Amino acid sequence: MTTHDDQIATVAEIMKETRIAVLTYTSLQGALVSTPMGTQDFDEPGTTWFLTERSSDKVAAIEADPRVNVSYSSNAGWVSLSGTARVSEDREKLRELWDASAGAFMSGGPDDPDNVLLEIDGATAEYWESPGKVKAAIQLAKGLVGDSTPDLGDNDTVIL
Repeated sequence: MTTHDDQIATVAEIMKETRIAVLTYTSLQGALVSTPMGTQDFDEPGTTWFLTERSSDKVAAIEADPRVNVSYSSNAGWVSLSGTARVSEDREKLRELWDASAGAFMSGGPDDPDNVLLEIDGATAEYWESPGKVKAAIQLAKGLVGDSTPDLGDNDTVIL
């Protein structure tokens, strides 16, 4: 039987293996907007950090409506993290998370007042754990040629 700790570990593994996540928020005009973001860190799956510019449309939209979803996809599986975001100007944390990739997309460095953090507080995570590429291909083929439903891995929702 899968425990809550096992579920959290699965979610964390998928998140760690994902280079680029997709952040979805509601624009000021009420439309859903998705944008690629590099996950800089997460203390646990329930708290995720991104770097962004305060002057961006996404920050204005998130300050107006903090509800967000962040999706992760890797060979380990897929995660849809739902929660709320807040803007943080914690310079110490920003310096800790700043790296060469941040400098490639953002100007001014970690001390630039326009550079801020988005802290995502996750409430739930829907996940699908991949059984691996070869097993998934075999199961998919079985499902296509047979009458059985393919076993494509575990799927569940966990409260963070």
